[in-house]
Amino acid sequence: MYINQGMEAYDAIVVGSGVSGGWAAKELCEKGLKVLVLERGRNMVHGADYITEHKAPWEFPNRGRVYDRKTREANPLMDREPGLFNETTGHFFVADQEQPYVQDAPFTWLRGYMLGGRSVTWGRQCYRWSDLDFEANARDGHGVDWPIRYKDIAPWYAHVERYIGVSGEKLGLPQLPDGEFLPPMELNAVEKHTRDRIQSAFPGRHMTVGRVAILTQAHNGRAACHYCGPCARGCSTGSYFSSLSVTLPAAAATGNLTIRPNSVVHSVVYDEQTNRASGVRVIDAESLEETEYRAKIVFLCASTLGTTQILLNSTSRSFPNGLANSSGALGKYLMDHHFRVGATAVMEGFDDRYYVGNRPNGIYVPRFRNISRETRHPDFVRGYGFQGGASRASWGRGNGIPGFGAELKKTLRDPGPWGWWLGGWGEALPREDNTVTLDPDQTDRWGMPLLRIDCTWGPNELAMRKDIRSSAAEMLAAAGGKNINTFDEFETNGANGAAAPGLCIHEMGTARMGRDPKTSVLNGNNQAHDVPNLFVTDGSCMTSAANQNPSITYMALTARAANFAVEEMKKMNL
Repeated sequence: MYINQGMEAYDAIVVGSGVSGGWAAKELCEKGLKVLVLERGRNMVHGADYITEHKAPWEFPNRGRVYDRKTREANPLMDREPGLFNETTGHFFVADQEQPYVQDAPFTWLRGYMLGGRSVTWGRQCYRWSDLDFEANARDGHGVDWPIRYKDIAPWYAHVERYIGVSGEKLGLPQLPDGEFLPPMELNAVEKHTRDRIQSAFPGRHMTVGRVAILTQAHNGRAACHYCGPCARGCSTGSYFSSLSVTLPAAAATGNLTIRPNSVVHSVVYDEQTNRASGVRVIDAESLEETEYRAKIVFLCASTLGTTQILLNSTSRSFPNGLANSSGALGKYLMDHHFRVGATAVMEGFDDRYYVGNRPNGIYVPRFRNISRETRHPDFVRGYGFQGGASRASWGRGNGIPGFGAELKKTLRDPGPWGWWLGGWGEALPREDNTVTLDPDQTDRWGMPLLRIDCTWGPNELAMRKDIRSSAAEMLAAAGGKNINTFDEFETNGANGAAAPGLCIHEMGTARMGRDPKTSVLNGNNQAHDVPNLFVTDGSCMTSAANQNPSITYMALTARAANFAVEEMKKMNL
């Protein structure tokens, strides 16, 4: 499965081994191509390297909650997300000093340098886009028109869903197309009560369980989830999708896959004579030795910012400002989802109801703003959805209540009151002034220029956040919630990077698809307008952000692009 050092030429090179890279490898290998996957991080073995997966809290010095103060102070950027940067999962992420970049405005870039990338730690939420999303730019004039519509990608959504296994409930909503689902997970008692109250009080609003790439029944040789809970630590049963447990093994089974970890891609090599990418230039992460690998086609799947850094660093006489950048759009229109805004409530009653296991999923309320003339909001365009859930306070609430000794222990043996957390995930508009550039003076340990990131929320996002708070509160009130409190972490602590772009880890844009080569980097097949054998299928290809979690769209686009690339190779067009 790993590299033969004497082999330098392949049919295809895939840069990155995460959600997109794994799918590119699988599809290309299964179509008969000899494929080299380059991963800048360490090798990781599915299962064996999930070293904290089932450790008990008392096996961690700080009970798994946070790192010690010294580690946190040395990593202020990572410490913006303590839910990931803690003793249980921190080994999957890169420390601040190992990932320098320049923030012209607060931006949190969370990276995992390892085989499988962030597919090992992602949230697994899977929501199709609709033509409400693919037509949005053309309709309201923000950004350029997508070169595809829902009908173009729908078969590929189905292709991906059938293979990875997505559990969920069909709703029949035009703004959130149904998919090929395994049986849905179950809402708990308070969530069912809230769902019914919301749909009664607000026709057009729907609450369902999340659509998630976690198996609710055995599927394609993988076991169903058994609700053990610590998903972010890795899943040794493969019950949730990761490239490490699903697509990379499928690619390896063909005998056509070579993987080379510790391979930092410096740039794509461009052949002026043929107007083609001839391969990639790689720096060994450990020895710093430089090597070039050749291929007939190149797929960049290194994550939005990683791919953009490679393209900007790939300069030549024809492309002095970055490969495939005749449009000047490369590095512009950076987007993320804005979140950490919503409401909480206490739900009285239901004291005789509880739940079993640690359901690795929450609820979802699909977008209900700006989907028709009747739902148009006067203060902003586009929309948002809600995620969250209801739960009962457990023994951990003892950290915040008075008492000690036997009496406190007795109190904590019984579950506490029910509570709700309801948070919005909102769409950000594609703006030309949200940019990624190369720093002219500073370089990383491999000699590559550091990225400079300048990305902010605009008036549309800030207006949307106000509506997220109020609509979250009104839905919880309709359900009978008490002590309702709204929150907006950007408003209360934005100066320190709270809820700033990047934290949602849904960075998108910077090498967008489009119809016109003068205003976009890629065409409707994720193929570079300027370099026909170069494909980009990670988040950098996105022309707008929608409000849904984007990973399944990356997967569908990747599978579609791989199919197109192979067909074009057969026609001798590449």
